Amino acid sequence: MLLDETPLFDPSLLQELDWSDNSVSFSPRISPSSPGDGLVLRPLCTADFNRGFFMVLSELTETGDVTEDQFLKKFEHMKKTGDYYVVVVEDTNLGQIVATATLITEHKFVHSCAKRGRVEEVVVSDVCRGKQLGKLLMSTLTLLSKKLNCYKITLECGPKNVAFYQKFGYSASDESYMQCRFSH
Repeated sequence: MLLDETPLFDPSLLQELDWSDNSVSFSPRISPSSPGDGLVLRPLCTADFNRGFFMVLSELTETGDVTEDQFLKKFEHMKKTGDYYVVVVEDTNLGQIVATATLITEHKFVHSCAKRGRVEEVVVSDVCRGKQLGKLLMSTLTLLSKKLNCYKITLECGPKNVAFYQKFGYSASDESYMQCRFSH
């Protein structure tokens, strides 16, 4: 596999979102098809490896030293499963990724073998904060999970981010988030 413009998932999924179902207002108005001057919202592609994709992710958490080969293998795996929807915002003037978020769908036996959506790794580069890109990514992934027939969509966030996610209809659940971390 090469570093090219092959999308992780079908871009028409983003173009076909019913934006009238969006619960958040934008001022000025932006949407997946019109995210702002010089900006494009689209699926991740392998060429994004050289467009600062990991620099943006590193503003959220540690990414490690990922080689081109590791990236390509992970991308290929995600594309093959069809359950990963990594969305990026590219500043076409800079040729750089400035924001990203991921929707993962999990296949369940419950709820008549339904799917559950999970939002991960929502991050907007320092240089682009204040342009409503976080809102745009969250609205896009929320509507995408609905389009993909997920029975629910969840995310994990720190207390300081709760108010932001509530704008999109997310609410705290009765369940406790627990984890077991392994050192590498």
